[in-house]
Amino acid sequence: MNEIKKDNTEDKILKAAKTIFIRKGMEGARMQEIADEAGINKALLHYYFRSKQKLFEAIFVNLLTQIFPNITTLLLSDKPIEEKIGLFIEKYIDMLLQNPYLPAFVLKEINRDSDFFEKTFSNRKIDLNLIFNMLEKEMEAGNIRKMNPRDIMANLLAMCIFPFAAKPMLKLLLFGENHQQYDQFLEERKSTIKEFVLNSIVLPKS
Repeated sequence: MNEIKKDNTEDKILKAAKTIFIRKGMEGARMQEIADEAGINKALLHYYFRSKQKLFEAIFVNLLTQIFPNITTLLLSDKPIEEKIGLFIEKYIDMLLQNPYLPAFVLKEINRDSDFFEKTFSNRKIDLNLIFNMLEKEMEAGNIRKMNPRDIMANLLAMCIFPFAAKPMLKLLLFGENHQQYDQFLEERKSTIKEFVLNSIVLPKS
């Protein structure tokens, strides 16, 4: 029974910390605010997480895992390259639609402490060289155009992430204050990006 209570308290803390950190960032958040959000006293918060930095690290690692999902398994599968890229775009956009605050928050914290991001990202064990090698093999097989595979990944990530990271600016420029139209625009990005990317890299079958 005590173990269940302990787990529930930790879950409440992590949920509250996520809310406060996303709203105010690492520098603006206060442990008392997090304790208040979780409905506990500050002493209990410090029992679970000794410092704001430790708590932030736990939240950031969790969020980073969401925004950089395990794409290696998908892109290294035996599916045709067109299907792999299409599925990646769909899954990535769906994740961002469910968590639209992630890109702006992560970018802000990367700029605040790039060393921490580099260390955290390295610990995620995401080996993009495997994906670059896969794309080069697809080029050698004549399935996609010969180009720097890093350009392909940069284009994929940028086209998926930017409309979410720059949502306040783009929404105003493209649709004024119409939230519904912009949300529909983001949903339609799945097919738009897929068509754009595949038309730009896939070679016609002989």
